[in-house]
Amino acid sequence: MTTYSGTLLRVLRWPVKSLRGEEIEQARLDDRGMAGDRAYSLVDDRENHAGRVLTVRQRAEMLHWSSAYGDGDVPALTDPDGKVWGWDDPGLAEALARSLGTPLSLRAADGQQDRGPTVLVTFEASLAALGQELKAPVDLRRFRPNLHLDLDAPAFAEEDWGPGTVITVGEVELAVTGENAGPCIRCAVPSWDPEGGERWPELQKWLIREHENKFGVIVRATRPGVVRQGDRTVVDGLGRVLP
Repeated sequence: MTTYSGTLLRVLRWPVKSLRGEEIEQARLDDRGMAGDRAYSLVDDRENHAGRVLTVRQRAEMLHWSSAYGDGDVPALTDPDGKVWGWDDPGLAEALARSLGTPLSLRAADGQQDRGPTVLVTFEASLAALGQELKAPVDLRRFRPNLHLDLDAPAFAEEDWGPGTVITVGEVELAVTGENAGPCIRCAVPSWDPEGGERWPELQKWLIREHENKFGVIVRATRPGVVRQGDRTVVDGLGRVLP
C-alpha cells in the first residue's frame, strides 16, 4: 500500500461564492465542509435569470471584489476602489449591482453553495509541474482550493485517487467518499485571473488535453476538527477511480 506524507502548506476560504477569498492560518472542517466556505452568494435578479447564483462565468468583474471574515461571523467585502462594506450594509447590494452591471440580491446559507459539504484539496507538486508544463507560473487561487498540501507524492498522483483514499491532516480525517468526491473535474473558472485580469483560456485547454480536465481532489471530513498551517499530513489507503 502506498503512503505519502507531508504538511499542510496553505489554508484558503472563500466566504462569498466567486469573489476573491482569504488565506487563513486555521479552519474548522466538519460535515458542512470548511466552516464559512462559500456560505454567502450573490443572486441574479434579472427577469430571465431570477434566483440563479451569480458566478465568475456570468460576471468576471466579481473577481474585482474580495471577501473575508476577519474577526466577525459575517464577511466584509472590499470593492475595486478599496472601500470595505459589511455584509449587512444596506447599500451593499446596490453597490455590487452597479459594479457588476446587473440587478442582484444577497443570500446567506449554512454551508457551501456549489459542491455540497465537501473540501477541495490541491498539491504543491502538481501546481509546480503544471507551471513547468505551461512554461508560466500558475496562481493557486485560480483553483479556489480549501487546503493545499506539500507531499512526497509524485505530481498529479491524485488524478487516480478514488474511494478508499484517506487524507489525515492534523486531527482531521478526510476521505474520498460520497457523491462527487474524487479527482476534481474543472470548470472554466481557473482560466480567469484570480485578481480579475486577463483570461488565460490555454490553461483549461491544457488541463483537458493533458490531464482529463482534473486538478485537485474533492473529499469529505469523516473526522471533524481544526486544521492548521504546518499540520502533519498523511495520505494512505489509496483507492483507484472505478472505470
